[in-house]
Amino acid sequence: QLRFVESGGGSVQPGGSLRLSCTPTGFTLEHYNIGWFRQAPGKEREGVSCISNTGDTTTYADSVKGRFTVSKDKPKNTVYLQMNSLKPEDTAIYYCLAVPILSTHVPEKCTSKNAFGDWGQGTQVTVSS
Repeated sequence: QLRFVESGGGSVQPGGSLRLSCTPTGFTLEHYNIGWFRQAPGKEREGVSCISNTGDTTTYADSVKGRFTVSKDKPKNTVYLQMNSLKPEDTAIYYCLAVPILSTHVPEKCTSKNAFGDWGQGTQVTVSS
């Protein structure tokens, strides 16, 4: 079973920053591409960003492009999502899961429908003044 633990969420004011972490439980990320997804209350889950197993290719949703940066730390076996210039509409529970390689090349393919593994509890991000 592919299981991940998300952390790093919190409450910030608009314009603030947070860094989310995605850590696998019991396996290495060496061979897995990872996607970040979020779900706001009353809305469908949406893809935020995907990164290849090598860290060389990434995709971003238009709504976060230029503000969010996904990265992979191989020694720490962790994928990060650096979120800057946060907006109230970024408020959601954020999840990470494995994705196919295509999701890291084509933004429209970085979706929860293409993700696989066990959905965890996620980490809550709240942006409000």
